[in-house]
Amino acid sequence: MIMASVALAGCGGGLEQSVDIDRQVDELYSKMSQAECVAQLQSRFMDDLFDENGNLDEAQCKKLIPNGIGHFSQYASQKPMDANLLRDRVAAVQKWLIENTPNGIPALFHEEVLSGVNTQDATIYPQQIGQACSFNPELAELKTKQTGEAMRKMGGVLSLSPMVDVCRTPSFNRLEESYGEDGYLSAVMGTAFVKGLQQGDLKKGVGACSKHYLGYGGGGDADEKEMMEEILLPHETMIRLAGSKAVMPGYHAVHGTNCVANEEILEEILRGYVGFDGMIVSDYTAIDQIPGLEDNLHRAAAAINAGNDVDFPSGSNYELLPEALEKGLVKQETFERAVKNVLRYKFRAGLFDKDGYLYSNEKIVLDSKEERQTAYDIASQSVVLLKNDGVLPLKNARKVLLTGPNANSMWAMCGDYSFPAMSYFWKKMDVDSEHPHIVTLREGMQSRMPKDCTVSYARGVDWTEEIETKYTVGGDERAWEYEILHRKVDSGEKADAALALKEAENCDVIVAAMGENVMLCGENRDRQGLRLPGKQEEFVKSLIATGKPVVLVMFGGRAQVISGIADKCAAIIQAWYPGEEGGNAVADILSGKVSPSAKLSVSYPKEEVYEPICYNYSDKVDPRVEWPFGYGLSYTTFEYSNLKVAETANTSDESFTLSFEVKNTGDVAGDEIAQLYLSPTSEGQNIRPIQLQGFARVSLAPGEKKSVSIKVYTEQLGYYSNDGKRQWNIAPGKFNIKVGASSVDIKLQKEMELKGEKLVKNLRDWYFSESKVN
Repeated sequence: MIMASVALAGCGGGLEQSVDIDRQVDELYSKMSQAECVAQLQSRFMDDLFDENGNLDEAQCKKLIPNGIGHFSQYASQKPMDANLLRDRVAAVQKWLIENTPNGIPALFHEEVLSGVNTQDATIYPQQIGQACSFNPELAELKTKQTGEAMRKMGGVLSLSPMVDVCRTPSFNRLEESYGEDGYLSAVMGTAFVKGLQQGDLKKGVGACSKHYLGYGGGGDADEKEMMEEILLPHETMIRLAGSKAVMPGYHAVHGTNCVANEEILEEILRGYVGFDGMIVSDYTAIDQIPGLEDNLHRAAAAINAGNDVDFPSGSNYELLPEALEKGLVKQETFERAVKNVLRYKFRAGLFDKDGYLYSNEKIVLDSKEERQTAYDIASQSVVLLKNDGVLPLKNARKVLLTGPNANSMWAMCGDYSFPAMSYFWKKMDVDSEHPHIVTLREGMQSRMPKDCTVSYARGVDWTEEIETKYTVGGDERAWEYEILHRKVDSGEKADAALALKEAENCDVIVAAMGENVMLCGENRDRQGLRLPGKQEEFVKSLIATGKPVVLVMFGGRAQVISGIADKCAAIIQAWYPGEEGGNAVADILSGKVSPSAKLSVSYPKEEVYEPICYNYSDKVDPRVEWPFGYGLSYTTFEYSNLKVAETANTSDESFTLSFEVKNTGDVAGDEIAQLYLSPTSEGQNIRPIQLQGFARVSLAPGEKKSVSIKVYTEQLGYYSNDGKRQWNIAPGKFNIKVGASSVDIKLQKEMELKGEKLVKNLRDWYFSESKVN
């Protein structure tokens, strides 16, 4: 994981260009009326400007955006549309804005890109929780580079991704969007996301937006040390190392105040401490949800006064800012700050350049062969093998029964914020699996299993028999309507348990594809518990009772509690939501074409847990955890040896290097994810009992041995404190350097002493170790 220095972190130029942009912003702002300024802080939905024949309605434009508009919300996902037509609409709107508004200011078109561009035909990559299990930031960067190139062609300039909440509550319904429970891993993957998407230049890439700042998903109640060292870390590195210039506060509260109106986290920490100089945008309807204020006027004032610049999705609160200014609820300099932050972003993105890249004129083709290959590569590295009694891979099975609600369904593959999921949930639209083609597990197994293996199929059980979706407080309030939440997915197939059990009589192995779907997990969606939904567990027990070996494959957005059946299954796979190529990837792992290599990015619970848990809370094994963070099996075995690390280093040293060897001692090729952990040797060292500080993906042929060297920065041994001033401390002391196959499976360890005087810095300059494999 190579980390760029902070000096190189800016996106779109250095100090000289920044000064030039500020001058241009000041000049433009001086020409703008108050109405134009307010419009820059608002957004609209592009479809409002087009008539029923798909033509730009200039009368509507003059009515709705006479003074321009700052943004267009989720412009690519409002309805199924060819990418070229979408681009043409963006071009028409931008042309109208440039030619018909007072200062001709182009708009920022934004979209979700969590698992690819959220639009019809675009590649659907695996959901982030699965991708984190790959421990592969290079693939993460490639994915978003492809995503950014496609979206910029279609006129998109800003994304509302990634979500980098450090999610430690296993039941959190949006855990799937995150990179899991560890701040370090989330920061590495999130920073790679930004680098690929933005391509180091906002004038050609798509801007990232760090969300949901700060502590959404259970971290908002963390103590200051955990909040600043771990929960803040992904946002901090995305901003300081990769040049992210947009941040979205969460719906939740920190220290009793909703994030969108929280001056402590937006001004004091984000801008004052971290040094963020970009644009802060509200989550959709978040300003509407600020409690304890009498009306939208006061909610708008509270948000902008706290540091929030833009009101999404429609600006219905910020349209009252002229009244707030007149009544003295908002100061003119506060209003000016927000407007200039938006204008500065547009200058950084090159929207005012003579040859600015507003969209592409070439024919746009989505879901290319290269993009599908990336989706497959990520999926095959995201699927975690949790248990294997020797039944896998299925090289000797001649008759395999595939059963379960996720065996023949696109909903096993598509997580929240993919285009199919967004269309189905928000728009209540029927969607198909051909735009792009989504490979189901059934299709994958029938085409990828050995030729002498017959795969039969019987659905057996539905996801649920009754509507199990329940509303959870928080999230976009547009989902709070009865019809959106009170429905269940119709598979279009009959679930006949008796038929499946009869088929099982003649098979060698049963593959049971279970888990969640778009209505059982996601924003505003939850269900009755964390065990398998509906009657799925009961059905799996009946399959086990046949005496045939059962391979349980679980799909979904979070870990699902399977204690009681786990010990009776012959093998268990956690596939998450593996994207459009997920069916092929899982089939290749089942057949042995690919040896599984993924490692868990969460602690996998053995019982229902509704509070934060994390591997780094203790160096003792949590009895509530079935499989620990960093755990994952392979079809081969690995041997670790020869750890070398200097006995001492100095606090003034920039870094030190350690090395070790990994050997494939099995019969098949495989990848091992070797993990580096740091532990204190005494209680007074102010660091976690154990903390991930690096990793390396090592590809090995049978019998092959490779050497791994990891450069560790001494600042990684430090800690945060606040005795009236926020600071980072590098203190002398003795540390345990641990190398392992998981957070509890430590293979090698040595003690190292850090000598010298305690050093104090405002912020870290170095965050990530750098690994090399030879």
